[in-house]
Amino acid sequence: MPHDPTPPQAPLGAASGLPRHTAIRYVAALREGGSLPALMEMDDLSLWVVKFRGAGQGPRALVAELVVGGLAHLLGLPMPPLALVRLDEGAEQFNRHDEIRDLLRASVGLNVGLVHLDGAFNFELVGAADLVAADLAAAVVWLDALTLNIDRTPRNPNILIWQGRPWLIDHGAALYFHHRWEASTPDAARRPFMAVADHVLLPLAGDIMAADARLAPLLDRPTLEALLAQVPDELLSPAIDAAAPDFPSAAANRDAYVTYLLARLAGPRAFAQEAERLRLARAAAPPAPQLSHRR
Repeated sequence: MPHDPTPPQAPLGAASGLPRHTAIRYVAALREGGSLPALMEMDDLSLWVVKFRGAGQGPRALVAELVVGGLAHLLGLPMPPLALVRLDEGAEQFNRHDEIRDLLRASVGLNVGLVHLDGAFNFELVGAADLVAADLAAAVVWLDALTLNIDRTPRNPNILIWQGRPWLIDHGAALYFHHRWEASTPDAARRPFMAVADHVLLPLAGDIMAADARLAPLLDRPTLEALLAQVPDELLSPAIDAAAPDFPSAAANRDAYVTYLLARLAGPRAFAQEAERLRLARAAAPPAPQLSHRR
């Protein structure tokens, strides 16, 4: 039976840390994701959607999953519980397809899992807009602007509807500054996030500056340090990530994330101001065709 994610998970950064599982069976490929995530059975027979360190952007994408997913939990947003998933040597025997066998072989060690929401379906503005309240939409827009998440658009919303509620998934494309640390200056950290203009929830969002005033105080230095402390050294090591700079330690790498996010959170926050400007401009534009609503 899948875990029920309805009870809130302790946020990433809590003393207990994330649950850890070992994958024992490859159940199905999830072809919707470019990084070839998969549904896998764990050692306790639970089902998790696993994102692999050997895919796409490598371990940096898994760090983004943990950090942005952890931020979502800290801010009280609907996000499936996260776990660290270990693949043992020989994991490629789970599958007979060469592409997947290569992926599993490259992903031995720690990976990231999200609990499987059995029966969930993809969010679409037409038909499911009424399931997202204005304050929730504003909070999600704010989080994605903070974390530079380019991957929550109408074409690829990365929101599931499960048991009548929206759930945020797939944050591997966020925090893209960590693919070029040398350009991650304080000035760069304070820039607005122009891609928020294409955010799928911007048409549904309430006052984003009100969300900013509510959410930003929740993310201080101790909170961010605790959040990053739960990201395993194994995912921060240049030894397994050729794109990572030569930080002297995993602790130094964590501190770089904290420093960047704190610079981004320093007020006034241009990313929030730009998102609100775009929201108001959209609201002042001629009305679009009415979104359908459930009856």
